[in-house]
Amino acid sequence: MRIIETKGNQNLLDKEKTLFLCSKMTPIGLYEQVFRWTDSLTERDCIVCFNSTEMEAEVLKALLVAKIPTILFVMNRFTDVNNLQIEQALQEDRMLIVILKRDEPRGKGTTPRLRNEYVLSLCQHIVCGYVNKNGSVFPMLAGREDVTQLIDNNTCQMAEEPKLRHVRWTVAQDKVLLRMYYADMGIHAIHKRLQRSYVTIHLRIRSITQPEDVLKGREFEDYVLSLFNPHDNGPLILQEWQGDKSLGLIRPRNNSNPDFVFRHDEKEFAVECKWRERLDNDIEKNLFPKTSIEKYKAFSATRKIPVTIILGIGGEPCNPEWLYAIPLGDVPTVVSHPSLLTEFSCTSQSLDISLFMPTEKQPKKKR
Repeated sequence: MRIIETKGNQNLLDKEKTLFLCSKMTPIGLYEQVFRWTDSLTERDCIVCFNSTEMEAEVLKALLVAKIPTILFVMNRFTDVNNLQIEQALQEDRMLIVILKRDEPRGKGTTPRLRNEYVLSLCQHIVCGYVNKNGSVFPMLAGREDVTQLIDNNTCQMAEEPKLRHVRWTVAQDKVLLRMYYADMGIHAIHKRLQRSYVTIHLRIRSITQPEDVLKGREFEDYVLSLFNPHDNGPLILQEWQGDKSLGLIRPRNNSNPDFVFRHDEKEFAVECKWRERLDNDIEKNLFPKTSIEKYKAFSATRKIPVTIILGIGGEPCNPEWLYAIPLGDVPTVVSHPSLLTEFSCTSQSLDISLFMPTEKQPKKKR
């Protein structure tokens, strides 16, 4: 493990540092205990953290809102470039972002464990939130004397927040919540401002906002649509755009249709958009699950129009590093031989409409 890039105040590395660690799937009833610790910190402290779990992300936001000097460690690339709290912390020299890269052979352990061990060696103190005894954090801390554990078994048993009488959210409260949420201030700042329980705030955020992966998907759709540049009075017209609407578990059937249907010279074609931060090893499971492909095939057969999948990899959804246009019929080939994906590479300058258009079937020869 080595440092490949830093952003921000490098002098923070010379300070006495405390690493915050937390297992995945932290029960929301434990948030109050963790945030009680963040509220006790001052500008004389320096906290090291990751941003790989929901609890770690919320602690990072709480630290930045409270203006606590913070060092954030990330792997390979820093992607949260539009976070308002991070931007302000970097401008005020109270934050350092350290980008790590793994250079050890694969056999030496998992990347998260090697990252944790490397960062542990740089810190003088460790503070743990929730630690799952069956997870990777617990054995790594066994026997260490520099560990403060915020949550023990008794705390876990008493973690459920009291059931409060349902109080209706007002429009004014929703406006405050949305402003703070989109300003990246985190659940703890909203809790202190609105005096609502963490569970209530979490549920309200989920009900009136969209998850980050949905927002990234929509951002990539916008990018793809800009490449086609359709016009109402032009040769290329956008006929349909699926909105992926839902209410709880209620979803319309057409959510499974491709994202776009275009018409060009009286011929229609469909496009499905997919963006991923990186190309995973199991592309069938993570990119082209059989259930989705079968639905696209059924759509194509019913509507008698071709379907093409436009895949963006790396960069940002609005500016991917690599772009591929894969006809639906070629998906099995890409799944079987991922190295052939490069044959479907394209760019915003080389997006040829004819690639997406239906082809005329050649008449069969008479015997």
